[in-house]
Amino acid sequence: MTQPFSLALSDFEAVRARIAPHIRRTPLLTSQQLSDLTGFDIRLKAELFQKVGSYKIRGPLNKFALMSEEQKRRGVVCSSAGNHAQGVALAARIHGMRAVVCMAENATPSKIAATKGYGAEVVLHGTIWDEANEKAKELVRTEGLTYVHPFDDEELIAGQGTLGLEIVQDWPEVDAVVVPIGGGGLISGVSMAVKSFNPKIRVFGVESSDGPAMKMSVDAGRLETIDCRTVIDGLRVRRVGEINFSVVQRFVDQIVTLPDVEIFEAVHWIMDRCKLVTEAAAAAPVAALMSGIIDLPLGSRVAAVLSGGNLNLDPLRALTWN
Repeated sequence: MTQPFSLALSDFEAVRARIAPHIRRTPLLTSQQLSDLTGFDIRLKAELFQKVGSYKIRGPLNKFALMSEEQKRRGVVCSSAGNHAQGVALAARIHGMRAVVCMAENATPSKIAATKGYGAEVVLHGTIWDEANEKAKELVRTEGLTYVHPFDDEELIAGQGTLGLEIVQDWPEVDAVVVPIGGGGLISGVSMAVKSFNPKIRVFGVESSDGPAMKMSVDAGRLETIDCRTVIDGLRVRRVGEINFSVVQRFVDQIVTLPDVEIFEAVHWIMDRCKLVTEAAAAAPVAALMSGIIDLPLGSRVAAVLSGGNLNLDPLRALTWN
């Protein structure tokens, strides 16, 4: 029987050393107002200050460092209109590789421009992600490119987990970590990293109640494909990854959900009170803490992961300039 995927603290330390020259060690920021509001001692893991504006650079840097010279020569391909695209693009440029990103034809122009700005070739195909993803897989067959999944990949998970390693290194006394869940790559890596440091650290995942693919799968004991209605890009997944599901079952203590509107309210609150710009998915842990659904003793030391800051400003620009 195949052993389930698991990494030790030493594994994450090795990955962190591998990617360290190319990433920023993002800070753990105190938030007195959020601490006073919740009764916890809260610090914010500000991954919005990471290169490309999110944690998504960590996993590809690790994956590409481990690729063969032949794979590097052929290059990589992914399908994404968000942070994964930019993370793959910059990591490929750092490693001197060709990167192709497939996006739907109606992708936001600013995201297309940002991805090209990091050096990737952008191929526009179809009107939804699934169609763009089929184009990416076609390029694997026709051009020999290596496909880079956005979350269901062991080397990506290991890279994303270095965020959790940094939390426990910078705050060894932490009692709990709260992480947003989309496809599950981030929480898979973070949960393994912090539990390998101290198994008593509690890990909470946060999903939109309009698209709780991971919670429904965990509750059912099997992978579920859901009717996902959330409008929040980073949380909008119909089916989480198989590897991610297995890891979450073993290492995540609880998954909580709340509606999109409360998550958007948290984006505004963070901007107003913390003077930080987060994308909606990144605000989900703060929304959960503010709502009172994270069940911990008063005074608990809690790290909330602000996973990225790539807030889509195009609607605001249109409103302001037209």
